[in-house]
Amino acid sequence: MTFKTHNDAAIRIDGTGLMAQITCSYNTLVALFGEPTEADGYKSDAEWAVQFDDGTVATIYNWKNGFNYCGPDNGTPVAEITEWNVGGRNIKAYHHVFDAVKSLRGA
Repeated sequence: MTFKTHNDAAIRIDGTGLMAQITCSYNTLVALFGEPTEADGYKSDAEWAVQFDDGTVATIYNWKNGFNYCGPDNGTPVAEITEWNVGGRNIKAYHHVFDAVKSLRGA
């Protein structure tokens, strides 16, 4: 399945919400989706917006575990985060992100 990211075009993420979590490295997400945005600067440190070719929109972001929320003494550096939230308007968002990560790991 093909997709575009926030690095390619503006993607509307309004109306998305948490669907599930995925375990993978920051480097895996960068390899798949490019560099993240800085997210909200408070509870999240990094975020990707992805629109798949079927129109499904997904967001991938850390939540309350990085420097922005926990500070440099207790937060995890973004490059070391392995637990990511996957948001969307329906569960297909999670499945598409999971499949993309799985296909990269299998490559």
